[in-house]
Amino acid sequence: MIGGARQPREDGPPPVPPSHQGCAIRSVRVQLPAPRREPAGELRAELRDRHEDGHHLHHLVWRLDPSLRVCSSAVLGGGIGPRAWILNAQVPGGYPRLDPDRHLAEIAAAEGLTGPGAGLMTAADVAAYTTGHDGGVTATVTTGLGVRGWAAAPESATHAPHRPGTVNIVVTLPTALSDAALVNAVATATEAKVQALLDAGLDCSGTPTDAVCVAAPEPGPDGGEPFAGPRSAWGARIARAVHTAVLAGARTAR
Repeated sequence: MIGGARQPREDGPPPVPPSHQGCAIRSVRVQLPAPRREPAGELRAELRDRHEDGHHLHHLVWRLDPSLRVCSSAVLGGGIGPRAWILNAQVPGGYPRLDPDRHLAEIAAAEGLTGPGAGLMTAADVAAYTTGHDGGVTATVTTGLGVRGWAAAPESATHAPHRPGTVNIVVTLPTALSDAALVNAVATATEAKVQALLDAGLDCSGTPTDAVCVAAPEPGPDGGEPFAGPRSAWGARIARAVHTAVLAGARTAR
């Protein structure tokens, strides 16, 4: 995420008025790197590329089944609720715009994405994303560590401008979680991120703009799994998958 979080929208991306003078998105086409193989049955991110205002950039797209809901801190579509897609978009360093939610909506529209979605941003090379898998859980991470530090920083540090860098984490799992467990899953993913950064030899807990999305099926009458802490069955899998992905990304991004 970049910038302050806006209120989540349940009715899809905000409209873009004709007068809006954002970065023109000239094309969106499939990027064709060597294919990455996720375990059978696990939700796969699509790596795409686009051209904006002279920049060649990448983004990841997850097209979600209607039965899934997302808990996230994303700048677009944050909160808990049904989401039709997740977008993790690369932006240039020195990002000039002050409307990241609208910018993400523009990218989503160019991709043909409709309905409510969750959108994240990063200045990291999205094509260098890393993944971790454990027992049906997939964690997909983009790692930008140019502006990093500790969460509990002196007050003077909290007023510094936040340049885009960002560790963005998207977790998908096949088991329904209760509301509390979804929030717990975000906390578990964050704990695993910090552990991985320390294991990579970095003296930080992350960047000021890190974001997390967790996608899981809607719970049925049983309410879903009640726990997703690191010692619960699904929380432990989330932690291991996130740790694997963040550690791999941190070792190459430092």
